[in-house]
Amino acid sequence: MSTSTADNCIFCKIAQKKIDAKIIDENENAVAFLDAFPLTVGHTLVITKNHYTKLQDAEFDQINQVFSLANKILPAIEKGTGVQSTLIAIHNGKDAGQEIPHLHVHIVPRKLGDGGGAIHSMFDSSHRLEENEMIKVFKKIKEQLESGH
Repeated sequence: MSTSTADNCIFCKIAQKKIDAKIIDENENAVAFLDAFPLTVGHTLVITKNHYTKLQDAEFDQINQVFSLANKILPAIEKGTGVQSTLIAIHNGKDAGQEIPHLHVHIVPRKLGDGGGAIHSMFDSSHRLEENEMIKVFKKIKEQLESGH
């Protein structure tokens, strides 16, 4: 992590306690706080304390700490907001909708009629891959995985 990245990143500033946030809990490598622009009541973000842009940029122990913290606070978020379900999402890169280039997990309390939908509702569901296209992309991904990329 470069110093300039941390100095210019709002999430790094929250992790370093340089700016205020409604911090729910934290552990050695992660912080959970209420989203300043919530989609629903109780919308929470869990971030790495160190600056990583994407999930694959972070070391396993960092990722483990993020999901450990998320797992710990989920029951409190659901009970505290009176819901029985939550959406858990990561926008992994700008093209995927990531607005702040710092790894973060959204925990969005959900209930029937809240205006949200399933992940498939975010996309044109009429797009389907033919079997030969599916096999082609499957092979490309497997080749990359086996070559260590």
